Amino acid sequence: MTAACLVIRKSVFEQVGGLDEVNLKIAFNDVDLCLRVREAGYVNVWTPYAELYHHESATRGLEDSPEKQQRFAAEIAYMRARWPNLRCDYAYNPNLTLNHEDFSLAWPTRVDE
Repeated sequence: MTAACLVIRKSVFEQVGGLDEVNLKIAFNDVDLCLRVREAGYVNVWTPYAELYHHESATRGLEDSPEKQQRFAAEIAYMRARWPNLRCDYAYNPNLTLNHEDFSLAWPTRVDE
């Protein structure tokens, strides 16, 4: 869940260590937080009744410099190391692709005979 609109009990936030400001300075710290909340035995709940607009990166800008790209790559590497089963989301339909962000069907790879 994005921290752009996140409600969490302070006690749970503190129990799981809050946002990781060391390894995830910009990206994925909210995702990491929600995964740690789940790891601690809580459930993340999403509601379809909240409607808001989040302009991703509007204030910080794009990852358009070598420094930003290097930091972003390091944050991706950290997430992959910390959460090796991240692509195994129990709530994500296994019939949908993980290769695109459009939630399209994951078609089996054709094997020529």
